Amino acid sequence: MTTQLPVFRLLLAIGAGLILTGLPAPSRAQNIVVMVNGDPITDFDIEQRSKLDTLTTQKTPTREQVINELIEDKVKLKEGKKYGVDPGVSDINQSYEGMAQRMRITPDQLTKSLEVKGVRPETLKGRMKAEMVWTSLVRGRFKEKLMVGERDVAQAVGDKLQIEGTEYKMQPIVLIVPRGSSPAFQETRMKEAEQYRARVGSCEEANSLFRSTPNATIRESVTKTTAELPEALRKVLDDTAIGHLTAPEVTKSGIEMVVLCSRKPTMIDTPKKREVREKMYQEKYEKTQKAYLDDLRKAAMIEYRNR
Repeated sequence: MTTQLPVFRLLLAIGAGLILTGLPAPSRAQNIVVMVNGDPITDFDIEQRSKLDTLTTQKTPTREQVINELIEDKVKLKEGKKYGVDPGVSDINQSYEGMAQRMRITPDQLTKSLEVKGVRPETLKGRMKAEMVWTSLVRGRFKEKLMVGERDVAQAVGDKLQIEGTEYKMQPIVLIVPRGSSPAFQETRMKEAEQYRARVGSCEEANSLFRSTPNATIRESVTKTTAELPEALRKVLDDTAIGHLTAPEVTKSGIEMVVLCSRKPTMIDTPKKREVREKMYQEKYEKTQKAYLDDLRKAAMIEYRNR
């Protein structure tokens, strides 16, 4: 199975190459070694991927390993085209530029640093494209199969790690106070806010009122759990009746309040649960993608000419 390109290692390896200069132009041998569904893999392709793998892993792969990787890339790309998954030049270039940004260098500098190691940028871009296509295919075609149920996560972490909390659904409200306004104007707005608090008894009323009130705005609803809110704000929300507004506060935007739409018990998504969920997903993904790739390789027309 071919794993996704270890970008972090590649960044470090390429970064080290930035201080090097001068390298002879790579050999352009075009001897065909393997045909995959009518698409050739040449000695030059193998040479280039070998250099990229060495740069990535700091280990020199065997020729057989490199050939297998290239065969799998060809198979993935063909399957992608079958389902309309075919990233264009702009998509690949964007990914390439993203790697350069993470390294805090320009795309041109990334290209030069690769060339110092004897790797053409097209070699890295080709690997990127194959992995982009494959990830999209696996996640798209097997979305339901890859889902991790909350019950499975709960059983995996055990009852001791199931912490009950509260889920709050709310909508922020702002009474606008322009910069430079006088204290008297701000005080007037605070009095207005208190009057609104006495009138509002539900989220529906709040939406109806503030969407038609000049110099006031009500934002889209947000949902937060106990774990995501500071203790002081949790206490305010716990002390606020459902459908009512919290006490007004002065902020940079103006006078702010929150209308509490709902408050209900929930099981908090702890860091341990997230870790277990991600591990379970990764295990499902690896098993699924391996079986998928094995089937595609069996169905592919692979002709070895000269290893």
